Amino acid sequence: MDQTTPILLVPGLASSARIYATVIPALWRFGPVMVANHIRDDSMADIAARVLREAPPRFALAGHSMGGYIALEIMRQAPGRVARLALINTQARPDTPEATARRLGLMARARRGELRAIRDESFPELVHPSRRNDAEILKLVHAQDEDVGVDGYLRQQTAIIARVDSRPTLATIKCPTMVLTGDTDNTIPNTLSKEMAEGIAGARLVVLDRCGHLPQAEQPEATVRALTEWLGTEVV
Repeated sequence: MDQTTPILLVPGLASSARIYATVIPALWRFGPVMVANHIRDDSMADIAARVLREAPPRFALAGHSMGGYIALEIMRQAPGRVARLALINTQARPDTPEATARRLGLMARARRGELRAIRDESFPELVHPSRRNDAEILKLVHAQDEDVGVDGYLRQQTAIIARVDSRPTLATIKCPTMVLTGDTDNTIPNTLSKEMAEGIAGARLVVLDRCGHLPQAEQPEATVRALTEWLGTEVV
């Protein structure tokens, strides 16, 4: 990869630049690294448009979870600016009615000041079963909650609820693409990651062992290996 090609990382829901702290040092040698701020708008189109305004002219793009939804919207808005794409523990499908109803309930609780409790309750499903008592990863989750804040969380959930179905546009993605997932992701099952990989011509699927929804924190070395291999692939 050209040493001057910037790398743009997009975090997930209630997540901040901290989620990429374990991988940025290894990625930095490939080019300047930027982490998108995705908490200021309440629609995927507006989030993506703002990210594009603040991004370099051309970049490698990696999105985790909600960041993957944003990445897919960026691919619709400005595919020519993306040199390569990584979709991490995410999916192309829109929200289901059941998921939307659950999100609306979580949003109501967040408005009542229960964001920390929400994250405590969801933590066992975020990580591999062997890490359900991992105090360091839970500390990371709470630190990110504080970074995003309640208002940011509400805007993010609003955007997620209204996101479009990205499956019809997967076939239009032409840049080198990696789809990364965990073998035990209970938040976004890896069957949905496999579906994305099958829909993107030439996409490489990577499934990390003993990993849930947070590969950067759960399997940092394997995540770094996958991302550096992705950055080293030839751009056609």
